[in-house]
Amino acid sequence: MINTTDTIIAITLLWIFVVIYSVAASFDFGAGFWSMIYVNREKTKATSIANRYLSPSWEVVNVFIVLIVVALVTFFPGATFTLGTVLLIPGSLVLLLILLRSAFMVFSHLIHKYDKTLSIVSGITGILVPALLISVLPVTQGGFIQMYNGVEQLDWHAFFTSPHVYSYMGLAVSSTLFLSSLLLADYSYVAGERKAYDVYRRNATFLGPITLLMAVLTVVTMEMEARWLFDRILAYLPWLIASVLFFFASYIAVLLPPQRRLILHMPRVAVVAAVVQYLLASYAYGAARLPYIVYPQVTIESGFTHPETFHALFICYLVGFAILIPGFFYFWRLFMKDQQYVRQK
Repeated sequence: MINTTDTIIAITLLWIFVVIYSVAASFDFGAGFWSMIYVNREKTKATSIANRYLSPSWEVVNVFIVLIVVALVTFFPGATFTLGTVLLIPGSLVLLLILLRSAFMVFSHLIHKYDKTLSIVSGITGILVPALLISVLPVTQGGFIQMYNGVEQLDWHAFFTSPHVYSYMGLAVSSTLFLSSLLLADYSYVAGERKAYDVYRRNATFLGPITLLMAVLTVVTMEMEARWLFDRILAYLPWLIASVLFFFASYIAVLLPPQRRLILHMPRVAVVAAVVQYLLASYAYGAARLPYIVYPQVTIESGFTHPETFHALFICYLVGFAILIPGFFYFWRLFMKDQQYVRQK
């Protein structure tokens, strides 16, 4: 007998992994893109700042995509079968792009003549991977999966002609660039690189309205193509309004000049407010989707693993987190806060 509490805990844990990866990967992939854009503008040191952030962060970010896959396979094997079948081609393409990016990340630090090649590869993949990854969401909202000879397959015609899919992709790209601009502006400010800070601050100022516009466009196309989800998400309107307020708080913090006398300087306030904004919006979206993992084929109950298996796995995850969380904190202290590394002293 499946316990509803178990399924809620499992899907919540999986969604936490997804949200953490979404935000962390936005920082990571966006930094790769900006590294490519400013590779020939050495005076601003914008590429140097981006690579300084990328060097330690990309491996940590990849930990969470592994956690997502493992959690999905172990907690919801029924959903894994459907998603693995339908998303075989786009999923394989994402893995190939991440593999290519990771390979250049490793070898470019050993052979420095590939530094510019790294910037190009990380920049291109930094746009393609988020766009492909987010396409999972509209596909699982219904209308894109057809049965052919008893096998579930992705309707490619519906996929490539859907405004909703392209609005999600646009939101992924703009969010990636906006969030990474905020983080790199903060990173540049802490590092004392004023020119790089001005560059990333200007980028964030330009990308903020575009990101908000893409979010509105996604909701509009959702009403046309996934009306069931649009109606449900309206029930979480207060969460969405709070999300928008935090977006404006982040954007205003970008516009204000930084003050070192404050406990939290404006670039850091902008990053924190933007992250909170995405957390609020993600909660509203995730809660509105319940109980569907793939609409209308798979729910959290129909795709759930055996309860005893879940209990054993959940204990393993708790032990794993007890080991990983101190490691992540130490990593943050070592690379994100250490003045000698940030300022390259």
